[in-house]
Amino acid sequence: QVQLVESGGGLVQDGGSLRLSCAASGIIYRVSVMGWYRQAPGKQRELVATITRGGSTDYADSVKGRFTISRANVKNTVYLQMNSLKPEDTADYYCNLAQYGEAYWGKGTLVTVSS
Repeated sequence: QVQLVESGGGLVQDGGSLRLSCAASGIIYRVSVMGWYRQAPGKQRELVATITRGGSTDYADSVKGRFTISRANVKNTVYLQMNSLKPEDTADYYCNLAQYGEAYWGKGTLVTVSS
């Protein structure tokens, strides 16, 4: 069993920055992929960014150049540095860990970008 706990959400103005953190506990395998997804009101959950244990990353086109995902394997923690935030980035942000066909989710943290 894996537990994920997010932190770092909040209210920020258009153009501002926030850093999200997600700490994982439990049995984390080397093949695990960690990532961030988001869900805006009335919309489906969408991928934001993912990172492998080896550091390979993938980003949604809408956040490329503005968001950076990183991972501290010793701490089993993944981060999302969000710069140049826009009102359309407003959403609940969820941490995800996938390994051996299993997917685990955090409870989410709200990011609100005011215009």
